[in-house]
Amino acid sequence: MTTNEVAAGGIEEEDRTRLEENLAKVETLSQRLVSALSKRHPTPTALNGPETGLYSRAAQSYMQEWMTNPSKILEQQVTYWGRTVSHFVEAQKALASGKLQAPEDPGPKDRRFKNPLWDTHPYFNFVKQQYQINVETVQKAVDDIEGMDELDKRRLGYFTQQIVDMFAPTNFLATNPDALQRAVETDGESLVQGLENLVADLEANNGELIVRLADENAFEVGNNIATAEGEVVYRNRMMELIQYKPTTDQVHEIPVVLFPPWINKFYILDLKPSNSLIRWVVDQGYTLFVVSWINPDASYSETGLEDYVEDGYLTAIDTVKKICGTKQVNAVGYCIAGTTLSLTLSLLKKRKDKSIKSATFFTALTDFSDTGEFTPFLTNDFADGIEEEISQEGLLPSFIMARTFSFLRANDLVYGPAIRHYMMGETPPAFDLLYWNGDGANLPGKMFSEYLRGLCQRNEFAEGTFEMFGETLSVADVDVPLMSIATETDHIAAARQVYLGVQKMGSKDKQFVLGESGHIAGIVNPPSKNKYGHYLNNDLSLDFDDWKSKGTRQDGSWWPHWESWLRKRAGKKVPARIPGDSDFNSLEPAPGSYVKIKAAKQIH
Repeated sequence: MTTNEVAAGGIEEEDRTRLEENLAKVETLSQRLVSALSKRHPTPTALNGPETGLYSRAAQSYMQEWMTNPSKILEQQVTYWGRTVSHFVEAQKALASGKLQAPEDPGPKDRRFKNPLWDTHPYFNFVKQQYQINVETVQKAVDDIEGMDELDKRRLGYFTQQIVDMFAPTNFLATNPDALQRAVETDGESLVQGLENLVADLEANNGELIVRLADENAFEVGNNIATAEGEVVYRNRMMELIQYKPTTDQVHEIPVVLFPPWINKFYILDLKPSNSLIRWVVDQGYTLFVVSWINPDASYSETGLEDYVEDGYLTAIDTVKKICGTKQVNAVGYCIAGTTLSLTLSLLKKRKDKSIKSATFFTALTDFSDTGEFTPFLTNDFADGIEEEISQEGLLPSFIMARTFSFLRANDLVYGPAIRHYMMGETPPAFDLLYWNGDGANLPGKMFSEYLRGLCQRNEFAEGTFEMFGETLSVADVDVPLMSIATETDHIAAARQVYLGVQKMGSKDKQFVLGESGHIAGIVNPPSKNKYGHYLNNDLSLDFDDWKSKGTRQDGSWWPHWESWLRKRAGKKVPARIPGDSDFNSLEPAPGSYVKIKAAKQIH
């Protein structure tokens, strides 16, 4: 049945019956919904929003502004009232004309409002434009607040944006033409399927609403993703060490050991052959080892950063040296694993250990003096909420970090998928990147508290006061040859902050590369795609803006530039090493067992 048929006044008996049957299914689904929600383990209040004092302080600043500059506040209000009334009058005129059409000026473009009805239908156009007027007014009111602490104002801006995004008309059935059209065309089947999707997501996550971004049945780790050939050659309680099969007859003498972040799984670097950094590095003639971290359960609650360094970094480095018969390795760290690699380098400097010949950092922060978009999540109330959750669970469940990252891009990673999945009744796409994004890991309670408090909040590593293994560590201790890659639109590790940390490192041989795009796409940027470029500038004495403006933009991936730099530090060519041909036999084929442990099943 089409929308036109309904408009013509006819719902056939067969269609009516089908509609009633679909609506009857809602009752059963509603019971499942209530049952699923009853299993939800409540998270601390601080993790669901800011402490109430933030809004009180905002109101106080607003009232102070009213007392000292009432004309400014009145002007804001009168402007809003005037625009709203004018908009209403224009809509009334359009209706009174007898023509079912919107005003000639349909308002500014917004990709959430792609359906032509937002511009052509007077009802939907009125709703859209009024929402945009509301948003502009609220954002301006927040921007114009004076006398408010800068940190509080940044947090207020973030949470205000969350509110205006949440109340977008696209998020409600009655004001979403796409969802309404689909419901009519399917006789309500889309709504029933959407409710089924909602209930299924709640049931799969013990009552916690985590919107599925990808079709989980479309992928299997080790089958159609993470398929680069290799062997697990070492395993302990913290990690599996994978040695990848060579694809060249000879390899560089000094091996590469790559430490991925333990917030997500390592196979972001091996989603498929065409964009696999792992395969590309092997193809360039390197012996490559990759750490696959354990996905911890509550028994890891007292596992700290020292355990990651001792049983992860130091053990992996020592094992790789033994397998390859070398005195040194080239190390790579991505995101939090890059931050911890820098801690490890400082520790090795204290111990006069020269096991690492060079270090490469992918989007790795070492200076947290400005936490950018993460500021709302690093204040004491949120940190206290994190620690309250940790005290209850023994760990930080993966969904909390996933939710935190998602709401930094709420329209793309929360509301958009929820609309398609729950209101439109669509099956999530078979998209490998989104599948990986949803395959998160839990974090040990002690480790995360150390990272959150010591590194993020107190910035102890950059200040030279971070304590580990009885040593006081500093970013200035990082003195090996290094290259740091940041990305232009990274909302997790802001490029200017990555750069600031690199400036403080003690190495006399260091490079900084700025890739285009973001935290993932800017790193997983194979040369064959010729998609994103990068910036180079050897003068690291400049501030970030000058460094970029005076740098040179290069077309294409930064991977070849990095490999050219790495090659000079990788030694002579030797016969290719076959996994398992040393004293460390193969335990199982790559990608191993640890990467297949699902975090969602561990939420209590």
